[in-house]
Amino acid sequence: MKFEFSEEEELLRKQVRQLGREKLAPLTGGDEDVDRPEVVSQVQKAMAGQGLFELFVPEEYGGRGIKSVCLCIVREELSKFSSVADGLFAELGLGIYGVNVVGREEQKRKYLPRVARGQVLASFAMSEPNAGSDLAAIQSTAKLVDGHYVLNGEKVFATLAGVADIYTVFAKTDPSKGRQGISAFIVERGTEGVEVGKMAMMAGVEYTIKLTDCRVPKENLIGNEGDGWAIGLGTLDLMRVTVGAEVLGKAQAAYEDAWNYAHQRVVFGRPLVEYQVTQFKLADMATSIEAARWIVYHAAYLRDEGKLPRTVKYASMAKLFATEAASRVIDEAVQIHGGSGVTRGVKVEALYREVRLPRLYEGTSEIQRLTIFREMSRGY
Repeated sequence: MKFEFSEEEELLRKQVRQLGREKLAPLTGGDEDVDRPEVVSQVQKAMAGQGLFELFVPEEYGGRGIKSVCLCIVREELSKFSSVADGLFAELGLGIYGVNVVGREEQKRKYLPRVARGQVLASFAMSEPNAGSDLAAIQSTAKLVDGHYVLNGEKVFATLAGVADIYTVFAKTDPSKGRQGISAFIVERGTEGVEVGKMAMMAGVEYTIKLTDCRVPKENLIGNEGDGWAIGLGTLDLMRVTVGAEVLGKAQAAYEDAWNYAHQRVVFGRPLVEYQVTQFKLADMATSIEAARWIVYHAAYLRDEGKLPRTVKYASMAKLFATEAASRVIDEAVQIHGGSGVTRGVKVEALYREVRLPRLYEGTSEIQRLTIFREMSRGY
């Protein structure tokens, strides 16, 4: 098998890399920037100016079409320079996917052109305090009353909810049906009954969304009642592969930083890179990155080609392998830096904190292993 990026894909990579280096990195200097609306707004405008949000929108609504390989390229490059930009891009993909796939025509016309132009940010509100890996256990409810759905419940880990324009909220319209009773809704910022709170995280800020008798028009139901489970899993199937690309970019950035440091740092009269133990570390790091790159882009390629009825197994493999490999690579990068590697303000220290969360969100490593096993069992 021979896999190569097209000229268009290579051009996209160069475009995003230049954007990241020249504009995004100077804009976002710390974890706390994700909580600053003025910074997010500047990042949003810079990315919109390059047409990056068009990658989440079909051509008929002003986009460039949704291609998994392109999404992975963007996330790999963004994550090298700005976790804020990468988080904004990824959360928009999570939050708007349901409208793309099963949204009504009026929903698509209302939101998708604005998404393509970078005028709308979205947040994905599925997880709850007692429903993380077990998403079927969500307790939020939605009842149809006089032409409106009344939502009650609490969501956690709703990335960018503090600055998002719309939230894709999952709630049970029929709790007796379990996961088949889950539905998805568009909730616009400023809707009465929505309270957004902060969650202090190891690397940045996440948000909670509390829904108290929140009334949304019945037209804001995405698809039909009971479609929520399929929408949620379809969203994760697409974006899990891009999580692999995200951490791939972080690992590459850590590797390059460690490589440069090893050549500059003098220990016992010799550059650190001249010691075999350092050479072995760098060789293993490079090998892990290359292996992760192949499994991630292979999964993205399979999804885009559409030759397989299901690509769930490959998406989970990509996320599992890449997140675990990136954690090892960045850990070794910190080790090469020694004491400075755990000092605030040093790049690898920030990457060390940032790379931990992807092993948890959009399905923990344990959930990925369960998914892979179940998909393998389907073939026997």
